Amino acid sequence: MTAINRNVVVPEGYMKDRKGRLVPVSQVSAYDLEMDAFVRTRVAEAKEKSQMMAQFKQASFSDCYAWMALASEKHGRKPGGVKGNVTFSTFDGSQQIKIAVQDRLTFGPELQIAKDMIDECLKAWSEGANEKLLTLITDAFDVDKEGKLNTGRIISLRQLDIQDDLWQQAMEALNKALVVSVTSTYINFREQGLC
Repeated sequence: MTAINRNVVVPEGYMKDRKGRLVPVSQVSAYDLEMDAFVRTRVAEAKEKSQMMAQFKQASFSDCYAWMALASEKHGRKPGGVKGNVTFSTFDGSQQIKIAVQDRLTFGPELQIAKDMIDECLKAWSEGANEKLLTLITDAFDVDKEGKLNTGRIISLRQLDIQDDLWQQAMEALNKALVVSVTSTYINFREQGLC
């Protein structure tokens, strides 16, 4: 939930409007008063539920990791660090708890170097060719509406087996450009027929 800091003391008999101005309550319409009360009640409840969910998730992660440690001990192994995805299932498979670990990738400054090398390859290879061919690879570096690069498209360039020294250097720079910026761990509960 997003929190907006509004630690300004509002005197009795007044309300603060969207611009931060103090307005006498007597000047606020009944509709706006009802809307204000409705929203404040729902947000307070959401904060309470959010806190309960955070506690539930923390307890669930702890229980799952404890179960993994127990399973390791039963097999004569020392529990290792939690690194990957794991699924816990009921005997009949109708219910599952899944822990998923996901890395968020970003690109370092080597990306621009790789792009320059790729552009140089394309220029050399496409001399006299239809310009539409250039679009196939340069499309990988296009940004979306938010100005973000499509990581999947750029990474897919590494799958192309092009035997060219400059291309290979570009792919090496691309590999060096990949940086794991954040690792997020999720827990999902599933029941057959409900999901």
